[in-house]
Amino acid sequence: MFGFGKKTSKYENIDAGEFQELMKDKDVVVLDVRTPAEKAEGTIPGYKMINLMSPDFANQVSQLDKSKKYLVYCRSGNRSRQACQIMAGMGFENLYNLVGGIGAWNSMKRYA
Repeated sequence: MFGFGKKTSKYENIDAGEFQELMKDKDVVVLDVRTPAEKAEGTIPGYKMINLMSPDFANQVSQLDKSKKYLVYCRSGNRSRQACQIMAGMGFENLYNLVGGIGAWNSMKRYA
């Protein structure tokens, strides 16, 4: 069973449809935690990239506004979950992990 809509500590696992709905809020930050080379698989509009595998990840994240809502994604949802756990440990509270990652986003049907 997938953890769609499941709140765990300070982040929530959501599906691509929920992710898209949350993007309607103009105050959200879409955070891509993949490597730069993975951008070829596609991106989500308005994203900010901070590579989870970078030794500077925690430092870069520490400069973000903790009061904002973060929609976090990677290739499959595993690294974004790890990023959410790290960010929650740093005091971020409004975190949403895209289950299935960019693959789920790319396969989702979008309606205008």
